[in-house]
Amino acid sequence: MEIKPDTKDWTWVLERKCPECGFDAPALARYDIAARTRDVAACWPAVLARPDATERPGPDVWSPLEYGAHVRDVMRVMDERLQLLLTEDDPTFPNWDQDRTAVEDDYASQNPATVSDELLDAGRTIADRFDTVEEDAWSRSGTRSNGSVFTVDTLGRYFLHDVVHHLHDVRG
Repeated sequence: MEIKPDTKDWTWVLERKCPECGFDAPALARYDIAARTRDVAACWPAVLARPDATERPGPDVWSPLEYGAHVRDVMRVMDERLQLLLTEDDPTFPNWDQDRTAVEDDYASQNPATVSDELLDAGRTIADRFDTVEEDAWSRSGTRSNGSVFTVDTLGRYFLHDVVHHLHDVRG
């Protein structure tokens, strides 16, 4: 029997392979975060072009479009956090309520082609920023509004797991 990690504690993502999507943060070289981000982003246009992209597979499961809009926003928010980590000493990240954002921005009614373009742009932006990280900057730290502390390195691994996992969720 496989024991699933405690999802309340996000740090498990950094310590072992995800049993659902297969993402293996400990095996990832930090210098590969940018390239892997580009690879994941490049998969989304095909997902968002599918005829069923706007259909929810179940009442409590997002459609591929909703996941795509969320991934776009994750990339944008994580890029903002990465910028803070690289330019400020021990920043506190602004709170982001991803569930509220999904409702307020009405992910389900967004245009799949627009989301696709925006996701690709957000992916390029954050990947380019990860490409600029100097060796001594990977350990710079900041704090999420809930008190979780991230370094540039752990933010990158946590972020990449999130976007890889959501691509897995839509079978991309």
